[in-house]
Amino acid sequence: MNGGHRRMNPLILSHAKYEEIFERITRLSLEYLASVPELPSFPEVTAGELATWFSSELSERGAGDAIFGELTKVIDGCRPNSPRFFGYVFGSGEPVAAAADLLTSVLNQNTTAWRSGPTATTLEHLVVGWLAEAIGCKGFTGSLTGGGSPANLMALAMAREARLPANERGAQPGTVYASQQVHMSIPKAVALLGIGRDHLRLIPCDRDFRVRTDALRDAIASDIAAGQTPIAIVGSAGTVATGSIDPLIELASVAREYGAWFHIDGAYGALASIAQPEKFIGLNAADSLSLDPHKWLYQPVDCGCLLYRDANAARSAFSQTGDYAQSLLDDPAESFAFFEESMELSRRFRALKLWLSLRYHGLEKFREAIRNDLENAQFLGKLIAGHRELELLAPVPLSAVCFRYVSKRAATELDALNRSILQRMVRRGKVFLSNASLNGRFALRACFVNHRTTRGDVEQIVDEVLAVGTELGAES
Repeated sequence: MNGGHRRMNPLILSHAKYEEIFERITRLSLEYLASVPELPSFPEVTAGELATWFSSELSERGAGDAIFGELTKVIDGCRPNSPRFFGYVFGSGEPVAAAADLLTSVLNQNTTAWRSGPTATTLEHLVVGWLAEAIGCKGFTGSLTGGGSPANLMALAMAREARLPANERGAQPGTVYASQQVHMSIPKAVALLGIGRDHLRLIPCDRDFRVRTDALRDAIASDIAAGQTPIAIVGSAGTVATGSIDPLIELASVAREYGAWFHIDGAYGALASIAQPEKFIGLNAADSLSLDPHKWLYQPVDCGCLLYRDANAARSAFSQTGDYAQSLLDDPAESFAFFEESMELSRRFRALKLWLSLRYHGLEKFREAIRNDLENAQFLGKLIAGHRELELLAPVPLSAVCFRYVSKRAATELDALNRSILQRMVRRGKVFLSNASLNGRFALRACFVNHRTTRGDVEQIVDEVLAVGTELGAES
């Protein structure tokens, strides 16, 4: 108290000022959304320009309303959610979910336990159950994560604790098995968990880039003979390069035979089972399964998920409660804590955007959007087959299409040529592709997880590759 008057916190603004700020942000967001279809697929900006734009020092006095004028520069330097963005495996940011993200930040819930976020915890249980049932894994439980990488890390932590407990006395020698096409998060996870990359066996694939179970059996048998303990087998439900789906039922059988944990990395592909369940037989045979709603449910990042068959396995791996965090509630639902089944303590209210988006549109519309992506990939494959200057380098089981420009160059020059094509295409900003390496060959890669993409956008991929290839040929 000062002179009988309560001193206002300097960070608190008037309600009218908050209205003004929120309306300004909302208007800017809507203007951006309206412009997305016409924006380039990559911003016309360099790293040096961005460093110059955002080079101011932190001042003692705030800029006030003037700072909002700089948001246009923030947007100008962002990679747009263009319908012609086909790089990596990255969702397109569904706007209803994006609107929910604003409310999420305002509510500022810590979804670590029911008592710290009652609605947030309840909705997370609900949407996790929805996801499990939608992909044929009814009865699985789990939690939302920052993405597939933390989900895979937590899954392998559960596997390690179930097969070779390490939480009390440290990691013991054991082996993890995955295909040569496995996502980079798996080698990272085995390193972080103390299993060690030297104990990760990368198993050869067949011509369709699916793991060979005969080679897997040979590797496990060899390790057991050498005194190693199999910890886990990791199957892929959509490899990052080609979208290939490992033989999940066979892998589950091998895992049971050798007493290994069976984890499926479905961060890319598992949610496509909503549209084509026949391609994903065996998802429900997993002990754990990662999937990413911020890929194939088009949610704004971050929104990943880890599902598992047995919550006790999660608690064995992650339960560690200090006295200050113990619940004093008797009701099982009200005493629940995600931090007892997750490596996270402070956790964002990720479920709100997913709940609102799914409730608003309904599962049927997401299923249709995923089908459109799958059909766009097949359409691109047919377009490539119709041009002698282009060569398809892998089957197209999901929505990743790997190909290259061949022209009349010698085979030894094709990798460098296609690398140059990709670099120029990205800078031109008409279409954004990424790359892959398949059997030692550099591939252009288009991946469809974009609810804005039309057939006309797909046709532009071929047009642009041919145009840039011709340009480079004329320059050489």
